[in-house]
Amino acid sequence: MTKSSSAYTVRISLIVALGGFLMGFDASVISGVVKFIETEFDLSKLELGWSVASLTLTSTLAMMVAGPMSDRFGRRKVLQVAAILYAISAFGSAVAPDFISLVVARMVGGFGVGASLILAPMYIAEIAPPGMRGRLVSFNQLNIVIGISVAFFTNYLILQLGESQADWTLTLGFEKWNWRWMLGLEFLPAVLFYGGLFLVPKSPRWLVMKGQTDQALIIMRQFTDIDDADKQINDAIQSIHEEKDEQKVKLTEFFKPAYRLVLVIGLVIAILQQITGINSVFFYAPMIFEQSGIGTDASFIQAILVGLTNLVFTVLAILFIDRLGRKPLLLFGLAGIAICMSLLAYGFGSATYQLTSDSIKELPTEFNREAISPMLQEVFQDDVSFKQALRKNLGEKDALTYESQLITAGITMNPTLILIGILGFVASFAISIGPVMWVLFSELFPIKVKGVAISFVGFFNSLVSYLVQQFFPWQLDTFGSSMTFFLYGLFAAVGLIFVWAVVPETKNKSLEELESILIKR
Repeated sequence: MTKSSSAYTVRISLIVALGGFLMGFDASVISGVVKFIETEFDLSKLELGWSVASLTLTSTLAMMVAGPMSDRFGRRKVLQVAAILYAISAFGSAVAPDFISLVVARMVGGFGVGASLILAPMYIAEIAPPGMRGRLVSFNQLNIVIGISVAFFTNYLILQLGESQADWTLTLGFEKWNWRWMLGLEFLPAVLFYGGLFLVPKSPRWLVMKGQTDQALIIMRQFTDIDDADKQINDAIQSIHEEKDEQKVKLTEFFKPAYRLVLVIGLVIAILQQITGINSVFFYAPMIFEQSGIGTDASFIQAILVGLTNLVFTVLAILFIDRLGRKPLLLFGLAGIAICMSLLAYGFGSATYQLTSDSIKELPTEFNREAISPMLQEVFQDDVSFKQALRKNLGEKDALTYESQLITAGITMNPTLILIGILGFVASFAISIGPVMWVLFSELFPIKVKGVAISFVGFFNSLVSYLVQQFFPWQLDTFGSSMTFFLYGLFAAVGLIFVWAVVPETKNKSLEELESILIKR
């Protein structure tokens, strides 16, 4: 393989992996928005959750149809449609006049998220020489993580520009329309992605599927040497013929007694990855940090640390997964999640809340200090009772508007514990069950049922992800921060026991060896 073909392969893979970047950005940019749309659109906690989780519903639907559509129309063409959907979503979200319009725009973006999640790694795998495939496909996962980090950073940057009072920022409305700029910024990389895809050739495997083997061979030779290109195209032709000859496996096949163990392992791991609360952090990080009383600006800064931690430990997982094995990483990560969630539960559980005449001096002049006077000097032992008292005295809208400042004024706790707990949780997730789950799925399920099995457990993974996003604001409001994080930690502890007792180590075992261990004939 020549240097020029290697560089070309990397360049094309990076363009396609922009789909992963947009997915990560689109998913987490909402974390900086929720604080502002809650008051502007006067949302209930369930409506706030819906503004976040609606994207996951449409992305799940897109994941189910993206594969068949790409088989019919081509990987590149469907990715271009995804780029257009990202751009429409970004623009529509930025100019949304009401809550319904915002949700619709987010749902449009969800179709782009689901399509790029499936098709970007698929395309890269189909063009990459075998020796580079693992590294190139990992570009997409890394770009998702980078997109999450960049969204946290740009949210903070826009917030700071809005507060700078510079003439140009006032002209562009960074202060008045901060959340609109946060969402609208995605339009630029979406357009870049769309334009870049015109430089991307059609997938050689897709061309083989369509009977255009000569064109497929010409394109494959751009990515690797002649002999390897010939071999890959011949392998693709043989594989496609074999697929046509095979009978399609029905979902009911997966429920036979022989597959019971892998079904249970797959379902538990799929649910466990989401039910330990990772998307409560990625989608609501500034909200969580604000609950510790550090204020809005500091909460956005700490959210950037969440993105960077996720990036670093995802890279470490890629480096260590083949050295240490899957099970040790899972056990280490789940233990870390349980410990960190317990730390968060303790930190929030030990907090007290008391407003005094001195502590509310820094509040804005328009704040109604007289309305809050019945609460002064009263000590509240938990965040739920404190927020209920705020609503009773201030009314729902003012309580939401000034919630962050009032928590900062009244809370007594150690916010460093919360930062350590959140970063430790993200690190534990990113080095273990986050990336390891997908590796396990590729190894655990026998080839005969692999496609239908991964689709089945992946559906439950997406469903639990949606539920976590939808109900997290309601959980905080109803049960309080301490109990919410305690429940996440409890799920992690139960998962730790399950992994230790049931999940086998798959490192250095052939797929045939694993099948003999897991499938009971």
